[in-house]
Amino acid sequence: MSKIKKGVYGFLRGSFLTDESAFKNWRIIIFIVALLLIMISMGHSAEKKVYKISELNKLKRELRAEYVDTGTILMRMKMESNIRTKAKKRGLKPSATPPKKIKVTYKND
Repeated sequence: MSKIKKGVYGFLRGSFLTDESAFKNWRIIIFIVALLLIMISMGHSAEKKVYKISELNKLKRELRAEYVDTGTILMRMKMESNIRTKAKKRGLKPSATPPKKIKVTYKND
């Protein structure tokens, strides 16, 4: 067997974990596994945040549409023609004479 074949065969068998210098290898492997677990958990956390952001944006759009609809309804209710028709239904009619300005004067002692 050539040296390359022995190295590949030894790696596949896992001899790098059981020989004399295995303690160094185990420390590196445990460190790499810990980093991978941290990376996976951070990926899941970022994905949850992206999902929450999309939900909040959808809610924001819905609330904005509701705000615009409510504003439109309010503007229609405040229109003079609408107020006149409601007043007419109650038996009120506009005054024939224009309003007069009242001036209040105070006398100083």
